[in-house]
Amino acid sequence: MTGQRVLIVDDDLHIRRLLQATLVRGGYQPIEATSAAEALSQAKATHPDAILLDLGLPDRDGLEIVPLLKLQSKAPILVVSARDATDQKVAALDLGADDYVTKPFDSEEVLARLRASLRHSLTAQGAAPVFRTHGLTIDLANRAITRDGEAVHLTRKEFEVLRQLALNPGRVVTHGKILEAAWPHDHDRRVDYLRIVVRNLRQKLEPDPIRPQILINELGVGYRLMPDAERATDPEGG
Repeated sequence: MTGQRVLIVDDDLHIRRLLQATLVRGGYQPIEATSAAEALSQAKATHPDAILLDLGLPDRDGLEIVPLLKLQSKAPILVVSARDATDQKVAALDLGADDYVTKPFDSEEVLARLRASLRHSLTAQGAAPVFRTHGLTIDLANRAITRDGEAVHLTRKEFEVLRQLALNPGRVVTHGKILEAAWPHDHDRRVDYLRIVVRNLRQKLEPDPIRPQILINELGVGYRLMPDAERATDPEGG
C-alpha cells in the first residue's frame, strides 16, 4: 500500500533529499515544497498526512505559516529547523506546531517523532490508532491492514474510504464526507465511484462479501464500519 503522504517544506536541496530518503525508508510518500507559498498550495492540493516544516524559507518566515497550514490541513506539523533557541521552539509550539526537531537531526528520531505525531493526531480526532473487528486489524497510524494476520494491500482510494469509516467506528459516515476525503480534487463526486471502491473493499476484507458484516450500507445515506459487538448483515449489500 502507498504510504502516508508527508509534505517536506525546505528550500535546501540537500535537506530535502535527506528527508525524502528517510521518509521513503520509513514507508512514507514524500511531497516537496521549497517556499511558504508552495507549502500552502501543496497542503491544500495534496492533503498530506503530516508536514515537516523548515522555518528559514525564502519568501516568508516559517513561523508565520504554521497557523495558516493548520487552517488548510489537520496534518500534524513537525518543525525541522536550525534555530535552536528556546523562544523559537516555544513560539512554534504556541502557534500550533506539534513537535520541534533541530538541525542537524538524526533520521531515526525524525521518524519516531513523526510516528508519535500521527498517533496523537488520530487520538485527537477521536479514533483509536488501531481498530479491530472480525479478524480485521486496521492500523491507521502505520497505514497497515491485516486480515487474520495476513497483510492486505489496498489502493490509496480504498484506504482513504476505509480510513474515514475507521475514524468513526459504529457511526454512519455520509457519502458526501467520504467522497470529499477520497476524491478531493474531483468536482463530479459520484456515489457510483464510492460504491465501486466499497465493493472492492468487501472483496478484500469481508469473510463473505455477498453478506457483508463489517462494511454496512445505510441506504441513501452512507456507510458504517461495524465493531465486533455490533456486527450485522447488510440486507441491501450496496
